[in-house]
Amino acid sequence: MVNYIDAKSAPLRNTGDIRLYGEEGFEGMRRAGQLAARALDGVAKLVKPGVPTQVIDDFIRDFGEENGALPATLNYRGYRKHTCTSINHVVCHGIPNEKPLKEGDIVNVDVTYVLDGWYGDSSRMYPVGEIKRAPERLIEVTYESLMIGIAQAKPGNTTGDIGAAIQEYAEGERCGVVRDFCGHGVGQLFHDAPNILHYGSWGEGIELKPGMIFTIEPMINLGKPHVKVLKDGWTAVTRDKSLSAQFEHSIGITETGCEIFTLSPAGLDKPPYNVD
Repeated sequence: MVNYIDAKSAPLRNTGDIRLYGEEGFEGMRRAGQLAARALDGVAKLVKPGVPTQVIDDFIRDFGEENGALPATLNYRGYRKHTCTSINHVVCHGIPNEKPLKEGDIVNVDVTYVLDGWYGDSSRMYPVGEIKRAPERLIEVTYESLMIGIAQAKPGNTTGDIGAAIQEYAEGERCGVVRDFCGHGVGQLFHDAPNILHYGSWGEGIELKPGMIFTIEPMINLGKPHVKVLKDGWTAVTRDKSLSAQFEHSIGITETGCEIFTLSPAGLDKPPYNVD
């Protein structure tokens, strides 16, 4: 049985209940979401051949400090970086390091800031220099998968509708939908109920109600959907070494649809990014 509760009276831990937030929660998420979006706008200027992903991590750290926010990943379950940078066949949770990006790479940068107790969580794909058509198409399919899922995020629909829409589209484009990772409730917790699967069946899952806040973050592979986690305990890669891509937004269910908290204020939600 699904239990929906007023977020104001809920304990600050994942109890499995579905929190329903009011205007105060939506306003907090707007501020945190826009900070994450602005940071990702800044990343677009950094992603170039020869630039190490550690430079991106340093930027996310500094940008957060300048704006009174903390990166949620730092020290989360022992993770030591301020963001995740997932390159080529890395599905998610890639760890920033000093290895330079190469011409033709694609990289996902995933940022979550904690601002005044609210978690703004978003990620985007970035091409490194000129890329081939196959990774370019994967990025396009993955972005469309996200937006097709968001289109199903409205009262009366279900979490299964989100997953089914994404799965039908992505598999129709001959891509694999990762099953091992999913979207999640967010707000005053980094990871909360419900889980948002990016595959599923129409009409199944949890009913969406106004006040719910969660992420949609499909991970789409050019090959099969299977992944494995490397010995570092974090980096997830495709088993068949095919390319993988991901986009993520934090959203809130409204009376008529949903609000996207993490839209780019500069219009840089999808490549190509026209930046100086």
